[in-house]
Amino acid sequence: MKKTASLFSVPYLLWLLLFVVAPVLMLLYQSFFDISGNFTLDNYGTFFSSWTYLRMSFNSVLYAAIITLVTLLISYPTAYLLTRLKHKQLWLMLVILPTWVNLLLKAYVFDGDFWYEQGGINAFLGFFGIAPMQILFTDFSFIFVASYIEIPFMILPIFNALDDLDENIVNASKDLGANDWQTFTKVIFPLSLNGVRSGVQSVFIPSLSLFMLTRLIGGNRVITLGTAIEQHFLTTQNWGMGATIGVVLIAAMIATMWLTKEKRQ
Repeated sequence: MKKTASLFSVPYLLWLLLFVVAPVLMLLYQSFFDISGNFTLDNYGTFFSSWTYLRMSFNSVLYAAIITLVTLLISYPTAYLLTRLKHKQLWLMLVILPTWVNLLLKAYVFDGDFWYEQGGINAFLGFFGIAPMQILFTDFSFIFVASYIEIPFMILPIFNALDDLDENIVNASKDLGANDWQTFTKVIFPLSLNGVRSGVQSVFIPSLSLFMLTRLIGGNRVITLGTAIEQHFLTTQNWGMGATIGVVLIAAMIATMWLTKEKRQ
């Protein structure tokens, strides 16, 4: 039995080695070379001493935190409502359905909707006599679209955590005299924190490295580390600096996972 289990784990271990461990090691290796191919540690010195890169890092964390907060505020009540519906699995599938659509396609749809005069949003506002507004290429449009795309990844783990709650515990709190708000704050929310942590990881970590949406929706107003990596690898050809930023992002993602991990009693 153990031999069979070990045999089945081989494809997973190979996939992990080839597509996770090896790329990270290659990225780490490349970060120690400059644009001329010479070994150097200056890439890390440049990153941590440059106000431009530090500002990009701050912007990346700030945007990721805002996107995570927005998705959490929308997703938790939505997930709670879904668990109370009769056909909750069907409604959950409808929530997840947009993730089947290609990310680039969804970005282009919003790109058209947010366009200054011909966009659907401004056309709708025109019926109320509101003049066309510049929605595309703003912080608002970037956060709005990124939050929309990430919402299903926040809803799913929270829904699973809430759906697994023992109703007897909730009923017991009410029998002991707790009102609805006390039941939620003292029983339901604490017991669903694992789902919240998983949701935060699923949203915050990818949001740190967004670069396609920053181009299509945010324009040049939204500059993050993901944008810098794209520029270094595709435009300036400074792969060493791009790899350095990638290593910093991976370290930030690992730190996020550690900070949001389940707390063991």
